[in-house]
Amino acid sequence: MALPLRSLSRGLASAAKGDHGGAGAGTWRILTFVLALPSVALCTLNSWLHAGHQERPKFIPYHHLRIRTKPYSWGDGNHTLFHNSHVNPLPTGYERP
Repeated sequence: MALPLRSLSRGLASAAKGDHGGAGAGTWRILTFVLALPSVALCTLNSWLHAGHQERPKFIPYHHLRIRTKPYSWGDGNHTLFHNSHVNPLPTGYERP
C-alpha cells in the first residue's frame, strides 16, 4: 500500500506561497511572546528560587568508582581536570575545606 506522498508534499508546498509565511509568521510571533518567553522566565525564576546550598552526601568508598590506574598529567595527578572540591570526592574521600 503506497502512501500518498505526492499529495502531502503538494499541500505543504502550497502553504509556503505568499510573503514570508503570511499568517503563519504572525501566529509564531504571538506564540513566541505569549508562551515561549514567559515559560523561559518562569523556569528561570523557579530554578533561582530553589537554588540553595545542599548538604553533600556521605562518602561511601565503593571499590568500582574513582579508579586511578595511572595519574593524571596535570596538577598532583589525583584531581580531575574540572575538579570541584565541594562536589567531587577523591578516591579517599572528600577534601577538607
